[in-house]
Amino acid sequence: MPLPSDEHIGTRVRIARNAAGLTQVELADFLDRTDSWMANVEAGRQSLDRYSVITEIADRCDVDVVWLLGQPYRLQRSGGNLAHAHIPALRMGLRRSGLILSGHPGLSPQGPQMHLATMRARSRKANVARQAADLPKVATLLPNMIEDLNTALLVTQGRARESVLRLMVDAARTARMALNQLGYPDLAWIAAEVAAGAAAQLGDPVVKGTVAWDRCGALLHQASLRETVAVADAALQDLEPYVTGRGASDKAVSIRGALHLRCAIAHARGNQKADAWSRIDAALEDADRLGPEWYDLDAHTVFGRGTVAVHAAEAGVEVDQPDKGLKKVPSVDVGQVPSRERRTHYAIDEARALHRMGKDASAVVKLKAAATEAAYYTYADPMARALVSDLARVGVPSQAGALSGLIRHMELVS
Repeated sequence: MPLPSDEHIGTRVRIARNAAGLTQVELADFLDRTDSWMANVEAGRQSLDRYSVITEIADRCDVDVVWLLGQPYRLQRSGGNLAHAHIPALRMGLRRSGLILSGHPGLSPQGPQMHLATMRARSRKANVARQAADLPKVATLLPNMIEDLNTALLVTQGRARESVLRLMVDAARTARMALNQLGYPDLAWIAAEVAAGAAAQLGDPVVKGTVAWDRCGALLHQASLRETVAVADAALQDLEPYVTGRGASDKAVSIRGALHLRCAIAHARGNQKADAWSRIDAALEDADRLGPEWYDLDAHTVFGRGTVAVHAAEAGVEVDQPDKGLKKVPSVDVGQVPSRERRTHYAIDEARALHRMGKDASAVVKLKAAATEAAYYTYADPMARALVSDLARVGVPSQAGALSGLIRHMELVS
C-alpha cells in the first residue's frame, strides 16, 4: 500500500537526486545498493526506515534531512492540530527570550509578573507532560510559560533572577524536545540556544552539560552528526573535573553518560559501528557506577541503565545489527524506566529491530503498544511511520486489524 505519489519520501528522494544531477544508478552506487532498490524507493514501493540511509541520501544530494522526511506531519488526530496551533506563539516567545538574555535594550514586559512558586509549578507540570510524551499538552503549556519567564527576567534581580534563569533553561530544553518531535528543527535549535544563553549566565558546569545534551539533540534531528560529536566531546571535557576524584558528582557522571549516548546515536547514524558500540559501553559504565535505581529526571535525560538499553536498540537498527542492539544491556527492564517518552522510543526501535529480523507480526504488536502508551508521539515519529509504510507494503495477515489502525491514525492514506 504505497503512499500517494506526492507524499511519500521516494518522491522527495527523486526530486533531490535530480536536483543534484545524479542518475538512479549513481545514487544507488553511492549507497551501495542496486538501481532496482533505488527505483523502488522513488516509486514508493520500498520504504526508508533508517536515519543512517536517509542521512547519506541527504548529504549526497545536499538537501535538508527534515525536508526529505516530510516533516512536520500535521496529523488531524490525537491532538495534532492543537500542538501545531501553539507554534507561532512559542516562536515569538523564544525570540524575545533570546533578545532579553542578550541584554537588548528597550524591551518591556508583556504581562504581569508571576510568583516564582507559580512558575515552578508550571515547570513541573510541563516536565511531567514531557516525560509522559504528551506533545500536544507540552505545546499548549509552553508559550505562556516562556512569556512569563521573559517578564520575570526583565524585572527580577539578585538571587531570585538566578532561580528564573534555571526555570528558563528548563523551559527552553522542554521546548527543544517538543519542537524536534513535532518537526520544527530550526525552532528547536533556537530553543536550545535560549537554554544555552540562560545557562551561560548561571555558570553552573552541570547545567551547561545538560544544555550541551540538548544542543546535541537538536543537531541529531538535522543530521549534523559531526557537530553532534564535537559539541558532546567539548562538554565531556568540561565535565571531567566533576566526574573524577573525591569531588565527583553523581549528576555530572549522569550527564557524561547521557552525552556518550548522544555520540553513540550520531556514530550509528553515520554507520560507524565500532564508535557507536564504544560509546554505548562508556555510557553503560557510568550507569553501572550510579546503580540500577538511578534515573535522572531532574536533568530531563532520564539517564540510567534502562535508557542505555533504549539507545542501544536504536543504534543496533541504524548499524544493521538489530539483535545486538536488543541484547546489549543485559538484565534490564525498560518498562521500569520512569519516562513514557523513553519507553515509547524503545518500543518503536524494538519494533524496527523486529522487522529487520523478519518478525513482522511482533513488530506490529510493539508499535500498537507504543501508540497505546503515547499516541501522537508514535504517530508523528518518522521511523515509526516508515516502518508502518513498509509493513503495509509487505502485509502482515495475522495483525491486519492492528496494522490498519496504525495506517489510519498515521494518516498514511488519504
